[in-house]
Amino acid sequence: MTTVQEQDVIELLLSQHQQIKALFTRVRQSTGETKRDTFHELTRLLAVHESAEEQVVHPAARDDAGDEVVDARLQEENEAKRALAELYDLGVDAPDFDVRFAEFEAAVLSHALHEEQEEFPRLRTRTDPAMLVRMAGAVRAAEAVSPTRPHPNAGENPVANLMAGPPLAIFDKTRDAVRDWRQSQNK
Repeated sequence: MTTVQEQDVIELLLSQHQQIKALFTRVRQSTGETKRDTFHELTRLLAVHESAEEQVVHPAARDDAGDEVVDARLQEENEAKRALAELYDLGVDAPDFDVRFAEFEAAVLSHALHEEQEEFPRLRTRTDPAMLVRMAGAVRAAEAVSPTRPHPNAGENPVANLMAGPPLAIFDKTRDAVRDWRQSQNK
């Protein structure tokens, strides 16, 4: 078992892909408040995960996997941000949430599979292992200052994420704290 300091970026992202898959299952199998809370957890993880990939992984992968592969992943991520934002606004209690959520899940899992089959193997074989470990640290740092909700209009490139990410993250984290406080007051 690798420690966090030794974990490379691919191991980190694969681990997060597994967490995302598990959260999809938990959302599908839950109801009420548990479903809403699990969906919010999934939303947060997807938002920070994709933002960090856009800032750290995809720019590095351009040299290894090529523009065509990276551009396709960025397009998928942008579509996912829009769908996730719509689902978030819709809410888990909406009549068509489950149908739209299933479509979203299929798209996200397909996207993850493309990364795992097309992007990650090329990074693994063409990038120095020490650099992959440093990239994991950069991903964790990017996630710490990334928004916790999708912001599809903020852009999908590293510069847009660096400029808009921290202010949006503060806004999102404040909104999350207020939401959590309100929920705790209603119990």
